[in-house]
Amino acid sequence: MSKNLKSIYSALIANFLIAVTKFIAGAITNSSSMISEGIHSVVDTTNQILLLYGLKRSRKPANERHPFGYGKELYFWAFMVSILIFGLGGGLSIYHGIEFLLHPESLENPKVNYIVLGLSLLFETISFYIAIKEFNVSRGELHWLRAVRTSKDPSSFLVLFEDGAAVGGLLIVLILMVINQAFDLPYLDGVASIMVGALLVGVSIFLGRESRSLLMGEGISPETQDKIRALVETDESVLKVLKVLSTYQSPEEVVLMLTVNFKPELDTGGITTAIERISQSVKARFVRIAFVIIQPG
Repeated sequence: MSKNLKSIYSALIANFLIAVTKFIAGAITNSSSMISEGIHSVVDTTNQILLLYGLKRSRKPANERHPFGYGKELYFWAFMVSILIFGLGGGLSIYHGIEFLLHPESLENPKVNYIVLGLSLLFETISFYIAIKEFNVSRGELHWLRAVRTSKDPSSFLVLFEDGAAVGGLLIVLILMVINQAFDLPYLDGVASIMVGALLVGVSIFLGRESRSLLMGEGISPETQDKIRALVETDESVLKVLKVLSTYQSPEEVVLMLTVNFKPELDTGGITTAIERISQSVKARFVRIAFVIIQPG
């Protein structure tokens, strides 16, 4: 998880500075879309703070109340980012845009907006590039969408989509602002705000779906299950692996539960010894499996 901190911190610093600049520019130029972009950047800044908090909480050691540790804290805060923050940011942008459509006003000092948008695009693009590099390291040869859906570390793809949405929102505002100024169509400022909000809501729905799946408890892949079956069934005490159940407690920790059919001549002591041996063998081969529970079938 630490490999994603670089992209999170870079996005946090960039979004905080950009948010302040956008709000100042929006107040000076009376631009609804710029205010919406300011809201967007505040949302993004809050996202990174919550992700960093979730990462810190997820590293707390196990105790009696949480014997499997606090790894799922990261999944909870990722879900909060996806649903509450993205949805809130999108909803406020849409509301602000509708309000402006009902009472459109002409832009004042549009050059200020162009300067802010240009600088914002530069910083957001740099942050997006860093997020892409970090994500490419973790996805390997997998296709982008496949990598997101199989990833068990939401901090890797949340920042990626957040920065992508930021760049997309800025381009929407810039294009409609140029058209607005060229043809004197002030209502386009409200349209831009609504489009930015719709973009955020769309990203929220997609990321919420992925984060929800992790929070509910995704397991290891069928391919890894087959490898575990094959490994366990090579043990001299095992006849057959009847069931393989698993869940990710964190991106780096898996709880594995096996139902195993042992040879009938084994007594209780022999089964206990076999369980310990199999558990150690599985952990040595699959480093992310932190807990192994074996039940005789």
